[in-house]
Amino acid sequence: MFPSRDSLLLGVLLISAIGVHSESIPCKVKDQKYGKVCVCTADYCDYLENPVLTDEDEWFLISSSKQGLRFSTTSGKFGSEDKVTLQDYVEPTTESENESILSNLIDEVVASAFTLESRESSITRSVTLKLNRTKTYQRMVGFGGSYTGAVTYLVESFKQSELADHLYKSFYAEDGLGFNLMRIPIGGSDFDFNAWSYAEEEGNTLLSDMDELHEKDVNKVAQIKRLIEVCENKNLLVKGAAWSAPPWMKTNNKWTGFGRLKRDYYQTWADYHLRWIKLMEANGIPIWAISTGNEPLNGIFFMYFVRFMSMGWTPQTQAIWLNDYLGPTLRNSEFKDIILFGNDDQRYSFPHWFKMMNRTRPSSVDYLDGLSLHWYWDEIFGNSFIEQTTEYAPDKILIVSESCIGDKPWQAAAPLLGSWERGEKYARDYLLNIRLGFHGWIDWNIALDEEGGPNYVDNTVDAPVIVNTTTFEEFYKQPMFYTIGHFSKLVPEGSVRIDAVPSNVNLDSVAFLRPDNKIAAVLFNSGRADLDITLVDSVRGQFIVNVPAKSIHTLLYS
Repeated sequence: MFPSRDSLLLGVLLISAIGVHSESIPCKVKDQKYGKVCVCTADYCDYLENPVLTDEDEWFLISSSKQGLRFSTTSGKFGSEDKVTLQDYVEPTTESENESILSNLIDEVVASAFTLESRESSITRSVTLKLNRTKTYQRMVGFGGSYTGAVTYLVESFKQSELADHLYKSFYAEDGLGFNLMRIPIGGSDFDFNAWSYAEEEGNTLLSDMDELHEKDVNKVAQIKRLIEVCENKNLLVKGAAWSAPPWMKTNNKWTGFGRLKRDYYQTWADYHLRWIKLMEANGIPIWAISTGNEPLNGIFFMYFVRFMSMGWTPQTQAIWLNDYLGPTLRNSEFKDIILFGNDDQRYSFPHWFKMMNRTRPSSVDYLDGLSLHWYWDEIFGNSFIEQTTEYAPDKILIVSESCIGDKPWQAAAPLLGSWERGEKYARDYLLNIRLGFHGWIDWNIALDEEGGPNYVDNTVDAPVIVNTTTFEEFYKQPMFYTIGHFSKLVPEGSVRIDAVPSNVNLDSVAFLRPDNKIAAVLFNSGRADLDITLVDSVRGQFIVNVPAKSIHTLLYS
């Protein structure tokens, strides 16, 4: 005889009492071609409240898996001899359109608790992870995404304003991913409907139109201000980067191609950046940082492949512009404390770019507070490029300022809805670069359409959120969204990386000591077997948790 609904609900409550908790608002799962996504509409979107630890021996685990877990939560205590086994996602056996979200949640929890066939793998491996909070490394600046013209257009097109608020909160609210960084273009980028900039009128060296927002920035600025409001984000750190000067300032008089900034306009281009910073500040968007320009090598070596806005720099010319114009202009202004990043390009240019800059203008790199990297060739160019950079410039802020998938000829240049493999690629690179000493990470577009745009040169890619542009009434959170969140959600600004050493290759991990003296650790099981993790903390003790194959987790404890 089957138990009654009331007794099943009681079972769920009992399960919660022994350490399995439900999400604050669970994912509304939808199967797509490449896997599972979470659906958000104007009246429903998944969120997870930050855990509150009530006991100094308590630990809290947030989990996502290929099989379908999305920010599922489990807890236990240090010192317990009992192994905690995390149940993987189980497909509901029955589904009714009239069932409530609560009913679906109860069904899934009961299935997870009582169904044996819940694992992708019947093999279990073991690993010991030792965390030592006394051995510390870099202090984290944070995590974020980019707000482009493409994002602005998609948000403008939403049928209900509540859907836009869900997009904002999903990324930037505490119950979302907890982002604190944002990158925005200074002028246009490829993710727009056309190339554009301020001061497009030829010969406008006075930059007379930069007292007011460009028409293409009006809605973007309004949306970002709304984002700050609904997310109650009190410390959003916005980083700007220019793709190109207006054509009349360039040697080829074009938006793209082999074109550099004319020497006559070095000061004008420095003034342009300062005027843009003032303009954003006047319109309620304080700027935390700018870079010396997006991907400077695109206008020198890659002009035959890059069809979008770009402007070429060599290390020598950029050293002159930075040392003699941009650096002094900023440091002698009311915005003298703004963070200035160099390069904004790929690994292959590190650290030689900065060495050549200093050969041209000794100490020109001293104007830079940080070094900005794009992740696109990390798989080809090894760790030595970064290790040599940190040795050459040890006191700089290192940040990944752009990342997405679909840029390579061997990758689908479009979203793959539900692709867990793309989420895993993010996990591997985040883990690698954080261990190499990076202080922060800014992803590319926070949202795109089903084609991977809009993009005026069809330079389409994937994104953590994909908007349904047939209706503009829902969007889909990809596995990538949750992978990023496993790093950002419980690792606030000011967290310090600590030693996390696994006993074998079955587990990949990184750990942090947070400003509130709690420990957060990311645990990545990329293998096809379940994994027994014995976590040993240098202060707290140890516990054992079993996690499913193909899963990623964020651990929190005191």
